[in-house]
Amino acid sequence: MMDGRTILWGMTAAVAFLLAAEATLAAPPDHGCTCRNRDGSKYELGQVACLRVDGNAYLARCEMNLNVTTWKKLREGCPTAGMSTPGSLAGQSIRF
Repeated sequence: MMDGRTILWGMTAAVAFLLAAEATLAAPPDHGCTCRNRDGSKYELGQVACLRVDGNAYLARCEMNLNVTTWKKLREGCPTAGMSTPGSLAGQSIRF
């Protein structure tokens, strides 16, 4: 027959085991996780990229969702930069 100490020790060991298992399962994601673009380029967690899918372009960030890397859409379209030609600046005043 078991005494109270044996039962208490067994319960304490079981709780310790469950807490250790939970800590292992809730571990943060591996920092080596990356997202991939359709062209095969890799992006680290938190990096932002312009994705082009089925003729549409949008800005997205590489994130972790339920322990899987995924792209989170930030906005439609992608930022663009343009250059002005000398002729397009004619007639504009520049102030300093």
